[in-house]
Amino acid sequence: MKWQSPTGKVWLLGLALLTVGVQAQAGACDDQGFQALVQPAAMTAAAEGPAQAYWLDRQLLQWPGQVVTAGQRWRLHVSAAGALVAQIGQTVQGADASHLLQVDEQALAHDLAERFKFVAAGPRLRLRVEDTARLHQAQLLLTLEDAAGRVLAFTRIQSPGALDDLYASAGAMADLGVSVNRSARTTAFKLWAPTARAVSVCLYDSDASKTGSEQALQFDAATGAWSGRLMKDLSGRYYHYLVEVFVPGQGWVRNRVSDPYSISHGVDSRRSYIADLSAPNLQPRGWAQHRRPAPLKAATDMAIYELHVRDFSIGDATVPAAKRGRYQAFTETRSAGMRHLRALAEAGMTDVHLLPVFDIASIPEAGCVTPRVPQAAADSPAQQAAVMAVAAKDCYNWGYDPLHYGSPEGSYASSAANGARRILEFRQMVQALHEAGLRVGMDVVYNHTPASGQSEKSVLDRIVPGYYQRLDAQGRVERSTCCDNTATEHRMMAKLMVDTAVRWARDYRIDSFRFDLMAHQPRAAMEALQAAVDQAAGRHIELIGEGWNFGEIANGARFVQASQLALNGSGIATFSDRGRDAARGGSAGDSGEALRRHQGWLNGLGYAPNDAARPRDPAELLRAADMIRVGLAGSLRDYKLETFDGQHRKLAEIRYGDQPAGYVSQPGEVVNYVENHDNQTLFDINVMRLPRGTSREDRVRVQMLGAALTAFSQGIAYFHAGQELLRSKSLDRNSYDSGDWFNRLDWRLADNGFAAGLPPQGDNGRDWPLLQPLLADAGIKPLPAEIAQARAMFLDLLKIRASSRLFRLDSAAEIQSRLRMLNTGPLQNPLVMAAVLDGQGLAGAGFQRLLYLINVSPEPQSLQFETEQGRAYRLHPVQASAAAADPRPRRQAGYEAKSGRFLVPPRTAVVWIQN
Repeated sequence: MKWQSPTGKVWLLGLALLTVGVQAQAGACDDQGFQALVQPAAMTAAAEGPAQAYWLDRQLLQWPGQVVTAGQRWRLHVSAAGALVAQIGQTVQGADASHLLQVDEQALAHDLAERFKFVAAGPRLRLRVEDTARLHQAQLLLTLEDAAGRVLAFTRIQSPGALDDLYASAGAMADLGVSVNRSARTTAFKLWAPTARAVSVCLYDSDASKTGSEQALQFDAATGAWSGRLMKDLSGRYYHYLVEVFVPGQGWVRNRVSDPYSISHGVDSRRSYIADLSAPNLQPRGWAQHRRPAPLKAATDMAIYELHVRDFSIGDATVPAAKRGRYQAFTETRSAGMRHLRALAEAGMTDVHLLPVFDIASIPEAGCVTPRVPQAAADSPAQQAAVMAVAAKDCYNWGYDPLHYGSPEGSYASSAANGARRILEFRQMVQALHEAGLRVGMDVVYNHTPASGQSEKSVLDRIVPGYYQRLDAQGRVERSTCCDNTATEHRMMAKLMVDTAVRWARDYRIDSFRFDLMAHQPRAAMEALQAAVDQAAGRHIELIGEGWNFGEIANGARFVQASQLALNGSGIATFSDRGRDAARGGSAGDSGEALRRHQGWLNGLGYAPNDAARPRDPAELLRAADMIRVGLAGSLRDYKLETFDGQHRKLAEIRYGDQPAGYVSQPGEVVNYVENHDNQTLFDINVMRLPRGTSREDRVRVQMLGAALTAFSQGIAYFHAGQELLRSKSLDRNSYDSGDWFNRLDWRLADNGFAAGLPPQGDNGRDWPLLQPLLADAGIKPLPAEIAQARAMFLDLLKIRASSRLFRLDSAAEIQSRLRMLNTGPLQNPLVMAAVLDGQGLAGAGFQRLLYLINVSPEPQSLQFETEQGRAYRLHPVQASAAAADPRPRRQAGYEAKSGRFLVPPRTAVVWIQN
């Protein structure tokens, strides 16, 4: 076998191991654990202390909290072996070199000042050394010393600023990871690891091979990457890297680590897979000719169905057992689930968004177990006890714990041990959904990793310690996202995000992305990603995400965020909580009696109090009604509304907590929803907030009013899988690890999941006394007829939305000129949403005029509008049809042209049109 360095020099490899930089270790590639200590450090982590100083670039440092005092000096101490020992009052021992630093009082360059604005005040220090790159392949300590060299203070230094400056050219590398050239029959490897002193690649014939061959890689000082090329096509084999890095408090360790740019893996991602993604054996039949659905004319045309791969088919008996819960279930065109998806697409659903399908850390890819859930009472704790007893080793998780960003999850493939299968079957899934008329979106999670530091499931931090994660002022990993935060403000973390998103868009034909906790990423990084995926796909790829403003980056503390308020004009959409919270009531964090007390506009606020409701406050209902109107108007900053106090305000002038209610520039920048995978389903929140005696029929109607709000709101429509089936998770507030039992979907329409036992104790136990009587109430659980009714009503709503571009206006100017809210101001009836849409001269409007009314009251409501007198209104064709799912509009709704009076049946949405 031949091994070629990046410089082109070729060595013939026989039994001898190649030396490039350091000698390869005999047997090092045998299975021996994920880490080996090569050379211990002289100081423990506790003795070495925090990392309070920052490299700002390759020569500038800043040490917050210190002051410049005459007679003191600053030194940078270096030890290649990790032999430094520092103690207060003593001179530093074990240094190979010590560099005197000078205080730098020049104004900081604008870009550095902006990047490091979060760093507290302290002296800036300049290192007068030309070649500083080699320093980062050693142990470093920064000290403040007296004139005799005795240590007054010392600290470690956070390195990303220096690494981004030293290796800026690394951002242009296009070949990180494995690259197979099938025509030239070569296989190349490249890993960015600028602080490593040695890197080699271990090669294995199969995922199960116990021994492998080691090939050392060569370091490129310009980019910080290690690389090499073998003169052979190694497709179908497996590899990982051995990376020697210095870890503060431990010393030099040799990490056995998979490739962060992996295209696929073997079981549990211990080894990366070698392949060319364009190879014919990785393409489904017809993939080369397959075309994704035509691009949408505007983002506002999107109607998204959020779906979990395993939920989709694990309980579907019409899918062969071997394919249930897997990618291949989507290829079963005659299954109940695929028939349901096609019905949604035919009615107007445009996209399926898949919960995480990248490589997930928390799902065992071999030997996962299925709990045996006992038959027990509707309010019993027995079911959750059985589920949670095996939760750590069962086959279920939402998957918001990315192990590798660019590789498909193996537990959804027919064989996790065969790296080709997950690539092929993922593509089969995408192809099947496209052929069903649905575009495919991915839920991506670039804001955190499942682990950091030197733990086994830490990939990035074991390659470049301290670089990829966001650190606090002491050098500890920030965890505001729930897990170990990443730092996409650092060049190579942003590059990893962009490059892997490009891979999904280009090589798997993903049509759109949903970004988890997107506001933890810079707007600039998201805009760079948008440009890159568009170019790679040759078409526009829609980006949506969670723009929640919290944590260490809140309010632009470190950078301009990809948050709700900061994305104006970007074309990237964020989820709006304005209409969601007003409709559902309360907030996502409610617990205890607040779960029942905080009624919303949909479930009884001020007009149908439950037995825990607060004393009636008319202003509270009026405020909620205005917030519903904010959502219907697409949360546009400049849209004007007469509010309940009689003032005419731009939506940005209406307060939503400490933020403006209206926050987007264009309707394509907002995602409207009343339910998604997070928190309780709408059915479940309504169980807690509607009056206990609400009929099953009315529970269906309230559920569909929530869907109507989403369907009629300007912007992107987002629906949770099963929302149309009254989906319940048995009142679980956080079902991410609650197994198949609490996350079930039943395409037979026989069971909505309610009363499946008390939800898991961990997140719900404190509320069990409140939940127990609700679960035990047999009058709440819907019968199959009610589930079928909800599904049919939902399909009609989709058809209505799809029938006219008036529900999907694509510019703020069009909404300003064509949407007019009725029934507003101090004399409004807050139980009815009413709006008129002018379709004159608008291509795709379908109608000259359209008027919708949404009556949330359990009683009929009558409203009169002078502006609507004398018009030739008739019911929307979908509702006027004898086949309409809901007979109330046809039988009970009315319009009197002479007076302009409309009669709206109880808990009904009615759409009137004029041709």
